[in-house]
Amino acid sequence: MQQQQDHAPTAPAIGAAAEPTMSSREIADLVESRHDSVKRTVERLVERGVIVQPPMVDEPDTDAMGRSRSTQVYRLCKRDSYIVVAQLSPEFTARLVDRWEELERQVRQPVQETPEALAFRAMQVMYATMEQQKAQLLEAMPKVAFADSVTEAPDAISLAQAAKILDTGRNRLCAVLRKEGWITRTNEPYQRRITEGLMDVKIGSWEHPEKGLQRSVTALVTGKGLQRLRAMLDHGTIQ
Repeated sequence: MQQQQDHAPTAPAIGAAAEPTMSSREIADLVESRHDSVKRTVERLVERGVIVQPPMVDEPDTDAMGRSRSTQVYRLCKRDSYIVVAQLSPEFTARLVDRWEELERQVRQPVQETPEALAFRAMQVMYATMEQQKAQLLEAMPKVAFADSVTEAPDAISLAQAAKILDTGRNRLCAVLRKEGWITRTNEPYQRRITEGLMDVKIGSWEHPEKGLQRSVTALVTGKGLQRLRAMLDHGTIQ
C-alpha cells in the first residue's frame, strides 16, 4: 500500500476564472495505486472516447534518495477524475469527493504560501537557471577552447600546428588549402592570401651536397587564417 502524499493543488491564481484540476499522481495516491497504472487508465479512456485528452505537464518531485526531479502528470477535470477512479477503485470515491471539496475550497480562499514554500520555489527557480547556464557553458566550450588556442598561438604557425588546432590531419589540411586557392601544388602560399592576412611565409635556405645553397619556403597560417578555416569547416563550406 502506497503512503498517501500531499501534492500542491492546481488552484488558479487570485482573480483567475479557471477551474481547478487534479493530477494523475494525486489520483494514484488517493486510490493507492501506481502512477503509471493511473496514466495507462487515462490513456485507455481517451482512446475509447470516454474522456477528452487531458494536458500533460511536468511537476516537481523527489526520488527515493530525496533528489529533485520532474514527473510528467495528466491534469484532469472533476468529471474525468471521477470516471478514472470508477475504473480503478470505486471504493475510493469518497476520498476523491473529499479531495475535490478541498480543492474547490482553496479556489474560493486561495492558500497563502508559507515562507518555507516561497523559499523552496525560489530554490527551484535558481536550480533551473543554474542548469540552463551550465548547458550553455558546455555548448560553448569547444568554441572557447578554439579561440583560446588561436590566442595563444604565435603570429603565424606551421601547417602541421594548424592541422592539430583544427583537429584534422596535415595532408587533409593541405588538400583543403590547395582546393580553396590558399597554397600552390608545392605548398607555397599565394600572394593574395598573404595580402589578406590569412597566411604568411618563412624563407630559409639549406645546403645541397651537389646543387649548393637552396632556398626553402615554408607556408604559415596566421591567427586570422585559423579563424577563417575554422568557420569554413564548421559551416561545411569545405569538406
